[in-house]
Amino acid sequence: METIKISSQGQVILPKSLREAHHWEAGLELIAIEMGDGILLKPRKPFPETTLDEVAGCLKYNGTPKSLEEIDEAIRQGIEELWHDRG
Repeated sequence: METIKISSQGQVILPKSLREAHHWEAGLELIAIEMGDGILLKPRKPFPETTLDEVAGCLKYNGTPKSLEEIDEAIRQGIEELWHDRG
């Protein structure tokens, strides 16, 4: 684990060892996900976003439909579980 500092402009420099381990090159776009006690950085997906109309019905689900809030919460919980399993 390495300690890094935030610059006066809010920038951080990721250690070279981490950039190389993840094959992150200059210009790569990252997304930042709030994790409560930290931030998860992930590469932005290389394919364009789709709309619900484009993908509706591709996965079958039996049960009461979930609200967007319930879906977002399930995704957040899944990310937290993955994050904490690696620690």
